[in-house]
Amino acid sequence: MSEQEKSVRTANKRGSARLGAVQALYQMDVGGTPLTEVLQEFELYRLGKEVDEELYLPADYAYFRDIVSGVVREQRTLDPLVNNALQKGWPLARIDQTMRAILRCGLYEIMFRKDVPAPVILSEYIDVAKAFFEGDEPRMVNGVLDALARNIRKDEVKAKTQ
Repeated sequence: MSEQEKSVRTANKRGSARLGAVQALYQMDVGGTPLTEVLQEFELYRLGKEVDEELYLPADYAYFRDIVSGVVREQRTLDPLVNNALQKGWPLARIDQTMRAILRCGLYEIMFRKDVPAPVILSEYIDVAKAFFEGDEPRMVNGVLDALARNIRKDEVKAKTQ
């Protein structure tokens, strides 16, 4: 195996579920696709399938469904928290739709998936951001989700020393 092959991190089934969840939420946001329809579409035709000559990796369907359904169910709780963690002058409504989906998914997991360590959640959503963005967005995801994790999971994530 070459050095380049070793450095590429392939997504596991939960990582694929996270990526799919962001895409599904984006589709719901842009196209107004209902929750049940988007869940069915991704499970039947996207996750683990080849679409437009692009292979979607197999995903943990239950995890995918939990994230997408959970973000929709808890959006009124998630959005104000994300909004408060963003820089002044950059309200959530002004953020790119893909970025909103990434931040909502990450916060949902921080709040409601206590079975997953916060550092794992942060790392996974930074990787998801890298799949969509080449600029500063992955650092923004790190900063926002890190601040939220330090506030929500105080016992698990130690505060930064100044």
